[in-house]
Amino acid sequence: MLLRKVARPMFATWFISEGLDAVRHPSAHTAIAAGALASAIGRVPRGAFGGALEMLREPSHRQVTTVVQAHGVATAVAGLALATGKAPRTAALVLAGLTAPLVAANLPDKKRAPVSSEERRERRRRLIRSLAFTGGALLAGIDHEGRPGIAWRVGQAREHKVAAAAEAAGTAKEHAAAAVRSARSTAAGAARSLPH
Repeated sequence: MLLRKVARPMFATWFISEGLDAVRHPSAHTAIAAGALASAIGRVPRGAFGGALEMLREPSHRQVTTVVQAHGVATAVAGLALATGKAPRTAALVLAGLTAPLVAANLPDKKRAPVSSEERRERRRRLIRSLAFTGGALLAGIDHEGRPGIAWRVGQAREHKVAAAAEAAGTAKEHAAAAVRSARSTAAGAARSLPH
């Protein structure tokens, strides 16, 4: 459909733009990611998960930057796949998964240091934008492009099999009734031909 061919690239532009921006200019993204990571790790008690998270408690700036850039590359690539129509449902679901950390990073956190009202408004804008694009990606991920889904196909196949079985049973019943009539007719004819 023409609408999908136009709408998917339009929708994917935000993901491509955000991904490329994270790769080329990671500093702003790194600050947000470091704050979100610190907030998330701060909620986990020390020694939890056998101490596996201890190395994440104080990641280096370079480590966070590398993760931000890798996330940006993955987002841009999935956005390009969606825009070009290469596995669009898979690309959209990948984008929804990649956008979920952005939602988490922008959630309000009362434990953080007090922030200005402008910064709070900016975080709210980023949260709403991330939520909107995550929801849009989920919708794009379940789009069947006008073709019925697997559940519908299974239901239709089941109905077809039931109808075919009922038709076969009706046909078999008719053949059996005809055979019984034929046998009775033959038996009656044989009985008449016998001498009395």
